[in-house]
Amino acid sequence: MAYNGAVLNSIHNNYLTAYTPNRNSRFDAHNKSELRNIYNSMIKLNKDAPLYKLDTSKESKAFVVAIKEDARLLRNTIASLGGLDEEKILNKKVAYSSKEDMVSVSFIGELADGKEAPSYNIEINSLASGQFNVGVFLPDSKVKLSPDTYSFDISINELNYEFQYNIKENETNRDIQKRLSKLITNADIGLRADVIEDGKGNSSLRLSSVSEGLKNNDSSIFTVSDDHTSKKPGSVSYFGLDYLARPASNAEFLLNGVAYTSKSNNFTIDNLYDVTLKGVSSMEGEAVTIGLKTDVESLTENVSSLLKGYNFFVENMSGYADSFSGSRRLLNEVKGITERYQSSFDVIGLKIRENGTISINKDELASAVLSDYAKEDFSSIKNFANSLIRKTDQISLNPMNYANKVIVAYKSPGKNFPAPYISSTYSGMLYNFYC
Repeated sequence: MAYNGAVLNSIHNNYLTAYTPNRNSRFDAHNKSELRNIYNSMIKLNKDAPLYKLDTSKESKAFVVAIKEDARLLRNTIASLGGLDEEKILNKKVAYSSKEDMVSVSFIGELADGKEAPSYNIEINSLASGQFNVGVFLPDSKVKLSPDTYSFDISINELNYEFQYNIKENETNRDIQKRLSKLITNADIGLRADVIEDGKGNSSLRLSSVSEGLKNNDSSIFTVSDDHTSKKPGSVSYFGLDYLARPASNAEFLLNGVAYTSKSNNFTIDNLYDVTLKGVSSMEGEAVTIGLKTDVESLTENVSSLLKGYNFFVENMSGYADSFSGSRRLLNEVKGITERYQSSFDVIGLKIRENGTISINKDELASAVLSDYAKEDFSSIKNFANSLIRKTDQISLNPMNYANKVIVAYKSPGKNFPAPYISSTYSGMLYNFYC
């Protein structure tokens, strides 16, 4: 059966945009042994699972997908604070920037015991920028190109793409500009297109590159031409699509007094720091210092990040509580985990609210970090984080456990066999509209 690859790609991207707007974490990657353990756990789980009749409404499907994605996000948030090792959890070092409005930084390296990370001074001369092509400003009147099928070519990232479109009778310049804007942007080739106005009723089509900077000895990121296109030429010059309004440029900066360039405003330093340049030094010699915060500051920030991720998860699940009993059950399970540590939380400035979220008193937290009993006091928050890791793993393994469903039949005792029923149901939900 024939299928439209572009349509399937759009559907897949729509799912990713709707449910996973955050970029993948390195903790989403798995080696063979981890995948084998997950598979064996699913087999064991499904072996004893009864047969269900599921709620197949659109709302129910969105709820189950949201449960798994929110659990994954919480797990990755915790894992990013020191890893999944029970001893290292919440031990992540936190970087600082002396001027956050100019340079943002995060620590991505690992330090051997007793070793200190170096600090750096960055003086920014210019930022990396993308390329902009701005077309001719045309009035919102009938297009002067004759009705026909037109095409033009865009060369970007060493690849060539041809765009074809029709111009019909009585269409206006703005009609064509809007259509081309959608055509180019939705092609997802590394360009964005939009229609801009000059305040006099005229409009222009603006093309901008998603990437920044120039690699190798390239003079531009992309070019537009219809010199050798397959359909009728003429639209490039008419709309001015090939007019380079601002060329791309690389970032230029001094790192500890040594000059460097980068084709992106985001780069790493010695595999220790992930740096993003955001502003330019206002005068010569103005530098931004980046380095590591103290252990006290790092632990305080890690605890804050943990609670932020936890509260986000609880608040999201609370939004489904009125419609899905599974959400209320999940919230009670998470609340049960939290209440086990309530007395320990009070000592370090954490308070459990009525809705299940946790507030933080940073002054009390900082005092607890400096106390003689810090190691004992903070063991509870680390145990809490490990408990959440185990819970999110359980949720991700079987999100259907919280779906609205009715048991139809139990399997015969002693005659059970592995069956992928539950897992295949979840996978099928993601694509049920696409087949």
